[in-house]
Amino acid sequence: MLRRIWAVMQKEFIQTFRDRRTLLIQLGLPVLQLLILGYAIRTNVEHIPMVVADQSLDRASRSLVTALVASQYFDVVDYVATEAQAIRAIDEGRAQAGVVILPDFAANVERGAAQVLLLVDGSDIFTSQTAYNAITAITQNHSMEVLISKLQRAGKLRGREQLLPLDARVRILYNPNLTDLWFLIPGIVAVILQTQTITLTAAAVVRERESGTIEQILVTPIRPIELLIGKIAPNIVIAIVNMLTILGLGVLWFEVPFQGNFWLFFWLACLYVLAGLGMGLLVSAISQNQKQSQQTAMMLMLIGLVLGGFMFPRYLMPPMIRAVGNLFPLTYFIPLARGIITKGIGVTYLWQQMVILIVYVVAILFFATRSFKRGLD
Repeated sequence: MLRRIWAVMQKEFIQTFRDRRTLLIQLGLPVLQLLILGYAIRTNVEHIPMVVADQSLDRASRSLVTALVASQYFDVVDYVATEAQAIRAIDEGRAQAGVVILPDFAANVERGAAQVLLLVDGSDIFTSQTAYNAITAITQNHSMEVLISKLQRAGKLRGREQLLPLDARVRILYNPNLTDLWFLIPGIVAVILQTQTITLTAAAVVRERESGTIEQILVTPIRPIELLIGKIAPNIVIAIVNMLTILGLGVLWFEVPFQGNFWLFFWLACLYVLAGLGMGLLVSAISQNQKQSQQTAMMLMLIGLVLGGFMFPRYLMPPMIRAVGNLFPLTYFIPLARGIITKGIGVTYLWQQMVILIVYVVAILFFATRSFKRGLD
């Protein structure tokens, strides 16, 4: 058995290293993907371009605009005269938020009846949510400051504690500065490994079928499981090298702290690699040609990316959609990667995902072997 597997492994290693250009792409593409995603994806939106329609032009209105800019969430890109002009600036893409301050703002503030119109571009969901939350919080805080100032001038308030009896303290665990890369890099590593492993093996079997060499393999005493193990061996090596490369790049280049046990993460990543390679083999075994295998692999990678919990929380998804997401190893590896890298937790808290991933590897290789047998028949 080992001799037969070793023979297939030798053939696959020779074929892999013979095509050096493809090998270079396989090793360099994950690094390029990590650099692009690491610099392009941002969840903490700041310096949102904002247009201001200040129809009051008094000290109170200028103080409100200054508070918005000082928060660093907004940058004033233009001053206009009316609400219509502010909406036009948003429509033209020059701004993504707008503030319309009505006339006699300062006098209305003193009477407690001042109004401000906040305009937010809802076509960009991430920016619009950040802008809405930031503007709401800043204006409420500014209103409280104005109220406290009025009461102090009237001699009705000596300190903030008389008006604010509740002091809420927030302590953010594991990522105190809310650095988005600390959240993104573990997920990006998982996504890149999924893409890489499925792509590497998606055409492994179907390529033999198209080239006609499958008939030559059939006359040998090799078993389907032995053939599959031999064919994925070079891909395992490539995937592990890519895993170490992109993890090292995330920790050293993007300065994401690695809080947990490296060897625990390494062996779990190897399991995850086997799961992805097994899924690629299953795609290859059930496909009739390479074009079909590529399209199926792309569809699976896209569905796994959306439903695996990389960007969108799974607990918000309907039960049926979550059940579909359970069919992808990415769903189980993302909590493992974030738990070990970001939180520094171990087997005690992650054993359920670990057991499911082990079962997944066994099941996916079993189904890939059975599908390969049916394809040969």
